[in-house]
Amino acid sequence: MPGSVVHGLGPGASLLSASHAAGQQMSRTKARESFVWGGVRRELQVAKVELISAGIDEAPGVYKDNHKVMAQQRDLIVPIARLNPRLVKMAPRG
Repeated sequence: MPGSVVHGLGPGASLLSASHAAGQQMSRTKARESFVWGGVRRELQVAKVELISAGIDEAPGVYKDNHKVMAQQRDLIVPIARLNPRLVKMAPRG
């Protein structure tokens, strides 16, 4: 669930870019089939994250592991900060 602030190193082979987020590891349809709100709410509560609104397709388990994604880009970026969310406000489903 964490996010990262990074400084890009800009190697030409990467087209001067790095990913801006970990990205999803499953489709939104698969996410809606895979998660239930009770489990997601418990996970967020343990992580001390307040959920204001979001569709189940934004559950933390939908996304790739941010630590692994940042490690895979170590030749593209210099990590500056790690952000741990405490509040989530996404567009509600629909």
